[in-house]
Amino acid sequence: MGRLEDAKKVGLREKETERLIAVYPYEAGGTDAEIEKAVSDWYYEQYCSAEEELRNAYVDALTEEELNANK
Repeated sequence: MGRLEDAKKVGLREKETERLIAVYPYEAGGTDAEIEKAVSDWYYEQYCSAEEELRNAYVDALTEEELNANK
């Protein structure tokens, strides 16, 4: 199992600062690659101008603190 498959909730994080950019609003399921694609596709659909931002971001599991803040 991968790091994302076990996550309760995932989101996009900025590579340089590790700042949480967005929380994926749906249940993430599948392999890590499938989850990464689903989150990236979702974010791009929401913000069509976000192509550059997506290049500098990665999909990551939310921390417990972030989970509590995003309930």
